[in-house]
Amino acid sequence: MNFLLFLAFLCLGLVVGSSKLDPRFNVQWIEWKELYQKQYGMNEEEWRRELWETNLKMIELHNEEYNRGKHSFTMAMNAFGDMTTEEFRLMMNGFQIKKHRVENIFQDSDFINIPSSIDWRERGYVVPVKHQFSCGASWAFSATGALEGQMFRKTGQLISLSEQNLVDCSWSEGNEGCNGGVMNFAFQYVIENKGLDTETSYPYEEGKGPCKYNPQHSAANVSGYMDIPKDEKILKEALAYAGPISVAIDTSPPTFLFYGTGIYFDPNCSSTDLDHGVLLVGYGFESEESDNTKYWLVKNSWGEEWGMHGYIKIARDWSNHCGIASAASFPLCEPMNIDK
Repeated sequence: MNFLLFLAFLCLGLVVGSSKLDPRFNVQWIEWKELYQKQYGMNEEEWRRELWETNLKMIELHNEEYNRGKHSFTMAMNAFGDMTTEEFRLMMNGFQIKKHRVENIFQDSDFINIPSSIDWRERGYVVPVKHQFSCGASWAFSATGALEGQMFRKTGQLISLSEQNLVDCSWSEGNEGCNGGVMNFAFQYVIENKGLDTETSYPYEEGKGPCKYNPQHSAANVSGYMDIPKDEKILKEALAYAGPISVAIDTSPPTFLFYGTGIYFDPNCSSTDLDHGVLLVGYGFESEESDNTKYWLVKNSWGEEWGMHGYIKIARDWSNHCGIASAASFPLCEPMNIDK
């Protein structure tokens, strides 16, 4: 323990002595604050610490039950440990299910060869994990992810696209910047705007600003988009055919917020109350002998420190778990030929 950490430990001990805080977690609390550079006002730290302790105890109990075979995934403390679930949903999600509309329907086809597993990262379709920070723009990150994959398919070049361009400029299509939006509205913006700038030319700023789109820096185009029926079999087929797909999911269970590793299944995860846009990049299974090990591979936008380096495996073919197939779509960057 370094000297500054020791002083912080002593100061915290004075506070803990007159509160409901558990002194067993003093060192962990200080190390966690240092790791994530947390700073609080005098009237805030104690109740943030209480939230953090509650979450830590929940995580430890869950992992003890995991070791006894009760769960299919582990949990882990992360940067969100001092936040309430409602606070987190307001700051870190952003998908507006009430605005989502289904228009152009992807049709399943017997002509598509469906592999038993696929990971579009291995084929060069996926840029590194990004972080939306305290801005409810998950819809923008999901949309750029799907579009990055489609542009790679079309051009052979993987270029990171600008979420900030969508946050600032797609309001007339129905999106609301950090207050939420819909992936299809983002695709519609690119259609009407005839382009979307690169991440490098229009970097993310974690908030709305004036629209600064510059067609000279555009690296994407969209001719249309396809909605996928609420069917996991068709979703699997569309993913195998098209590449990464924008999907919306429910992230309200606390277990999702602190997901660590394994195949995520929580009976409290809704298939209809969707609040977060993510990117579906693959599917697979951990054992051919059990249906309980089938999963969807999902890229999140909460940074690489969350989950499995920014990814989560969600239970597949398990009654549309977390709504994975409830609001899925992908952009079209060239004419669609499903029979090829």
